Amino acid sequence: MLDQLTQFRIQQEQLKQIEELKRKILAECLTKEARERLSNVRIANPQLAEQIELYLIQIYQQGQINEPISDSQLKELLLTLTKKKETKIIRK
Repeated sequence: MLDQLTQFRIQQEQLKQIEELKRKILAECLTKEARERLSNVRIANPQLAEQIELYLIQIYQQGQINEPISDSQLKELLLTLTKKKETKIIRK
């Protein structure tokens, strides 16, 4: 029982560390306005927000972000991702 509780606590701590690292990276690669937009997207569509965050972290780690992404750039990225989803829908 104690081992399971200890493992759970370790997992929770690891998740907290990952979330903190994610927040730091997003703070570095997004302007204030873009972060606010992403927060609004997270409220309306958590899955899309998660997808954007993972993409931004990935390109940040690859060194492809030289300056913070602006709100207008984030809007373009959101449009691109949502259009891709729309084109995948096939009606018969």
